Amino acid sequence: MEERTRAYLRGRFGDHYRRTDPLPPPDAHEREWGYIPWTDSPGETMVRHQSLLDLGDLESFLARERPRHVYFSAGRYTDPGAGSMGAKDWRGSDVVFDLDADHLPSVDPTAATYAEMLAACKDALVRLLDFLEDDFGFDDLTIVFSGGRGYHVHVRDDGIQHLEREARREIVDYVRGIGLDLDGLVTTEMRGNVTARTLRTEGGWGKRVHDELLAFVDDVESLPEDQAMARLQELEGIGEGRAKTIYGAIEANRAAIEDGNMEAGGPGIRKLVEAITGDVVDEQNAPIDEPVTTDTNRLIRLPGSLHGGSGLAVRKLTREELADFDPLVDAVPETFVGHDITVEVTDPGEVSLGGDSFTLPEGVTSVPEYLGVFLMSRGRAEKGQE
Repeated sequence: MEERTRAYLRGRFGDHYRRTDPLPPPDAHEREWGYIPWTDSPGETMVRHQSLLDLGDLESFLARERPRHVYFSAGRYTDPGAGSMGAKDWRGSDVVFDLDADHLPSVDPTAATYAEMLAACKDALVRLLDFLEDDFGFDDLTIVFSGGRGYHVHVRDDGIQHLEREARREIVDYVRGIGLDLDGLVTTEMRGNVTARTLRTEGGWGKRVHDELLAFVDDVESLPEDQAMARLQELEGIGEGRAKTIYGAIEANRAAIEDGNMEAGGPGIRKLVEAITGDVVDEQNAPIDEPVTTDTNRLIRLPGSLHGGSGLAVRKLTREELADFDPLVDAVPETFVGHDITVEVTDPGEVSLGGDSFTLPEGVTSVPEYLGVFLMSRGRAEKGQE
């Protein structure tokens, strides 16, 4: 990045901070703060181990320093400005979840557009929220668009504040479906000399598997018998003989399957559930970044700040706002809207931003400022002379 570009971005970031108020977390004075300044050295250098006492008034600090990135800690400390983690005296931490579009198994970052990646990430976010709200029953959630490639969710319920890393890893494993065992999804009881196995249908992974089982049964029932048999045999471990058994159980015991009865029609339904469970985990897990959630000292982006790699705002969202939220429109800072600037495009191509699509040639061109800031922040353009 050229000095003229860096100076322009730093100046305009400062203008943004003078016009907007940041959204500090609860107990902000008990948290460590960090930031990355605009420097001319290769890479980025984090300034951390800061407290609000060190920074001074947050609004004034942001307007004065105009940082490239701003962070606060998930953890709370007696002395957040101490120079080592041991000296800070940890008092508890939020549980933070990070979804990054680049790391989604369903996304090929070399083929997908930025908009497609963010849409896939929002789908994963909805699945994550379902786990946190429905399965765990968490109440105090803060949803944040990161300003870059994904979303953060901060859980601040009192009951999780003192969880150690291993307990947090168990939460990670659950939402990612790691180590999910079918035996854990069923209840077993003896009825005389018979073992009765019933799929848990009231919630959690058991309900997800059961819902998918019923959808699959509906699909099979809608097909002619020969096609239904072929459909069943597409599943791993189900050959022609077992497919006949399952098909017969579906025809004769649909009500039992709806009740979660794993014994309907003998071992066939159990085998069907085993095959479906793997698909459910692959499709419905939330592929969060484990190190972020398990790290009790993690620094995470400040809502209301700007992301120095995109020029977009780090946006706090309500659950109700999420469905209609378009980060490439709604996270464009108002500071950069309403006028054009000159940039020299070094990485040409198509860009969708601010509700418009642009085809950018290489070289000097005039663009809306929000687009120019985006391109310069991502290393696709340098500031041109006006």
